[in-house]
Amino acid sequence: MENQKDLIIEALQLAIRRLLRLVVFLSILIVLIPLFVLNLTAIKDYLKSVGEDDLTPQTVDTTALVTTEIAETSMYWTPPSLNLINDDKLLDEVIYGKELIMHTAYYLGPKGTVAQQSNGLNCQNCHLNAGTKVFGNNYGSVASTYPKLRARSGKMESIEKRVNDCFERSLNGKALAINSPEMKAIVAYLKYIGKNVKKGEKATGSGLKDITLLSRAADPEKGKIVYENQCASCHQTNGEGTKDEHGREFIYPALWGNESFNDAAGLYRISNMAKYVKYNMPFGISHENPTLSDEDSWDVAAYVVSMPRPHKNVPKDWPDKSKKPMDHPFGPYADNFSEKQHKYGPFQELAKK
Repeated sequence: MENQKDLIIEALQLAIRRLLRLVVFLSILIVLIPLFVLNLTAIKDYLKSVGEDDLTPQTVDTTALVTTEIAETSMYWTPPSLNLINDDKLLDEVIYGKELIMHTAYYLGPKGTVAQQSNGLNCQNCHLNAGTKVFGNNYGSVASTYPKLRARSGKMESIEKRVNDCFERSLNGKALAINSPEMKAIVAYLKYIGKNVKKGEKATGSGLKDITLLSRAADPEKGKIVYENQCASCHQTNGEGTKDEHGREFIYPALWGNESFNDAAGLYRISNMAKYVKYNMPFGISHENPTLSDEDSWDVAAYVVSMPRPHKNVPKDWPDKSKKPMDHPFGPYADNFSEKQHKYGPFQELAKK
């Protein structure tokens, strides 16, 4: 009897151990299966966010490497995630728009796969991180402020008109057809990433961050030294930039010469160039950790805008001369200051005017 009792107890203990192992196994499955499903969902969402069939651009796109401003605080605008788009048609259009911003030349440059519409620059070369970097000339306020009356044209302008301004000036190319798939995609992207900004308001951290005016004129000769020490390793000594291995698009853009922006572009104004340089260059910095001084930023901007580039005749710009920016480099003006001072400064007296 005693032996039989021991056998029963041993059998019960064995059954309990097996039951415990089964419970542990099932518990592990309960934890792992949802994680596996979540990972598959995350992978699917990632592919949708980049465009499953759009992983084609050929460059190592260094301007896309700094995808978020990790050091930034929540006070600055950030675009909504593309993963939140539930409409597949809209998602495809927005993804294509983002691709066109990041790799404009791949699709529309001199060797473009869609058309030969512009030079070898990408929109992202001036509008960093696909136009989302804080104070990186971003697009945060485009959807909220357009259409708007612009002093440069003296007319009410749509987003499409503004996009084509960039194609004709910054990309030194031709305007896109308003109803083209490319224009529709770019506009869809701009509207989507700016949809979280209230209409009529500006996104915090959009555009360019202000820089202190110099008490002297900006000096291209001093700027050349800054350029050689800080910029030439990427943009080359002759300013021709660095292209991808196929010569299709710029990794680091040309800053002057035939493949750069023309003299009607916004960055040809020295104040815009100085702001852009101060808070975004050398590549990789943010407005929170600038490395160049104000003086160096103004001087290197002076050097860049002093160099030869394509000319665009725009006689209808600034129909009201009194509304010209103080550093618009071409006359006539509503004041008596010289064209040289309007281009390089000093700007204190001009700012008062």
